[in-house]
Amino acid sequence: MVAGVVKTRYKNVAISGLPGAGSTILGKELARRLGWKYYSGGDFMRQYAIEHGYFDPTRSTHHDATVYPNDFDRQVDYGVRERMKKEKNCVYESWLAGFLAQQVPGTFKILVYCSDDNVRVDRISNRDDISIAEAKTHIFERENKNLEKWIKMYREEWKEWVVEPGTLAKSEPIFFWRSELYDLAINTFRLGKEETLGLVLEALTK
Repeated sequence: MVAGVVKTRYKNVAISGLPGAGSTILGKELARRLGWKYYSGGDFMRQYAIEHGYFDPTRSTHHDATVYPNDFDRQVDYGVRERMKKEKNCVYESWLAGFLAQQVPGTFKILVYCSDDNVRVDRISNRDDISIAEAKTHIFERENKNLEKWIKMYREEWKEWVVEPGTLAKSEPIFFWRSELYDLAINTFRLGKEETLGLVLEALTK
């Protein structure tokens, strides 16, 4: 299948996943197959962090979201949400892309996850060329810091975008990677990138 031949009724796609699940690979390949633009929140924020001295560019591992001012984080995220509303033919990939796409018409939301954390750790170890112990510490510390920050930042948005529309009950804890928030959830534990992409293309063309 060549780029640009896949037709879908959706305006945009939002992909989210925790580190090691495969969301970045999927986002890039899906954009290529659709002939759409690709936006990586991680790449954008990493460049910002380097330019402002928040992050050492010689490190292979990624930084956590606490290095950015909250106001800047919110500005970028709301900018993405507005782009989803106004523009089309773009694949957005970031930790919060699926959450930011809540109640945005025409945006297909995909959650990529891996049911075995050991597999995620191994993938990050290979990607960043670090030890298993380093990868494990890095992944889970980063996830905890990001979740803690975003829960505080987006409590009101969670209520407005998730609870009030009835997606989840008020009693449910805030967790941005709940399958109920997405149109498609894919467990990549036993799937390769082509199999994962195939499931997405099938869903987009229904």
